[in-house]
Parts: sequence; structure tokens; C-alpha cells
Amino acid sequence: MISDYRNYLRIERRMSPNTVASYCHDVEGFLNACDLAPRAVTPADIQKYLGEVTSKGLSKRSAARLVSSLRSFFDWCVQEGDVTENPCDRVDAPKLGKYLPEVLSVEEVEALLESVDLKKPFGKRDRAILEVLYGCGLRVSEAATLRISHVHLDDGFVDIIGKGDKQRLVPLGEMAADAIRAYLPERPDPAARAYEDYLFLNRFGKPLSRVSLFKLVKDRAMAAGIRKEISPHSLRHSFATHLIENGADLRIVQEMLGHESILTTEIYTHIDTSTWHRMILANHPRAKKN
Repeated sequence: MISDYRNYLRIERRMSPNTVASYCHDVEGFLNACDLAPRAVTPADIQKYLGEVTSKGLSKRSAARLVSSLRSFFDWCVQEGDVTENPCDRVDAPKLGKYLPEVLSVEEVEALLESVDLKKPFGKRDRAILEVLYGCGLRVSEAATLRISHVHLDDGFVDIIGKGDKQRLVPLGEMAADAIRAYLPERPDPAARAYEDYLFLNRFGKPLSRVSLFKLVKDRAMAAGIRKEISPHSLRHSFATHLIENGADLRIVQEMLGHESILTTEIYTHIDTSTWHRMILANHPRAKKN
């Protein structure tokens, strides 16, 4: 049943592999814990399970994702005729505030980039990865699977295949383009024909994993003396925040990030209080005396 549900998420819903894995993991954990057939599950069973996992330290955000996973699964069960109604319809998900990942200042981003020793093995590759993460605002999975054929150095843009196999074009700045050019002559030989078009390869000639990119960012942050809890997503968030703070239109940033909803972009691209203060005082007709 889980296998069929996995195929539904992957083929019909066109979810990313990571989302599919997360949803199936949540559902399997619940079904194993309650030891009931889906048709026998009640709202009380789900509430009880939520109480158990949250008492063990599950965060509100993870609990909310768990409810989303179960709601999706039971919606599919209803479609398949295995259950008559979705028990999650009578379950309240935890209320969440807006989640804002750590954002780096421009100075901190520069320190992060400068922490890479270009003379060390894979130094130029690591610098190129960081430049692309920050310069293009890519998701970690998009950077890990970036193809050479999708990088247009002379024209100054990258062709990204994002969530749901949706394509978007993102401008590529000169510094990121130069970092890629510096890396390409030192790029390892691909270990197999299937890896020939992957831009970033490890020492074995295979594409980098998400875990490798997380470790790279963590290590560079430590080397740069940055004490914030950051990840590759922090560079994506910093990319968007710095654009907004410097006057970029929110709709344009939405397109570059690949967000379906402008509301998602608003969450990821908060503007700090001092910026709002300056903008209001500079533009509101009643902000200054005549």
C-alpha cells in the first residue's frame, strides 16, 4: 500500500524525491505505531499519536508536517476507495507562526566566501558552490543536481529544474560565473556516463549529496567565525532578503526562487525593521513636516 502511495506522490502529484520520502516515512511511522488498517483509523487515534510524538520532543513544525502527510495519505485512500472519509478532517494541526531561517549580513556572506582556500583540493569547487547558492538563490537539491548544459556562462543565466519539474531561468552574476569558470578545468572526471553533465562532482567523480552541501556550508561558517545556525537554505534566504532590501520587486524575487505563491516569498524575504523604517520615512506623504 505504501509502495502504491509512493508512486502516486511521485507520478501524479509530481512531488520531489525528498518530499515523497518524508511523507512515506511519516505514514509508515504512524501505521506501525497504531497497528491498524487505514479503514480502522479514527481521529482519536491520530490525536493520540500526535500527543505521543510531541511529548518525545517533536517540534510544532514537524508535527504540522506529520498531519499534512497523514491527510495526504488518507485523501489518497478515499480516492482509492479504501476508506470512506479522511480522519484528519477532524484533527487540528499545530498552529505555526512565520518561520524565518537565519539570514546572513552581506559582510557575513563575504566572510563565508573568503573562508574557502582556493589553493586546497576542491577549494575552487567549494567556492563555486557557495557563489551559486548565494548568487542564484538555489535550493540545496537544485545546486547538487545542477547540469553543465544548464549553465550559460556567456549569456549570464542558469536553467533550473525545480520542484514539480518546473523550469525557471535565474540570472548568473559575474562573480558566480567566474567561480564556475575557475573550477571547470579542475573538475574531476565523471565516474560514469550518467554523471558527465553534473557540474559539481566529488573526488570519486560522482554528484555531491545534499548532506555534503550541508557539511560544506557548516564548515565554512565555522571557519569564517559565524556563530549563527545556518544551512544552504540560509544562503537562499539571504539572497532573497538582500534583493528585497535593495529594492527588487517581490514578484521578480518570487520567480527567481520558484515559489508558486507570493505568500511563500513574503515569508522567506522579510525586510528588517530598520529598512521598513527608512522606506516609510522616505516615501510617506505625512512622514515629514512641510
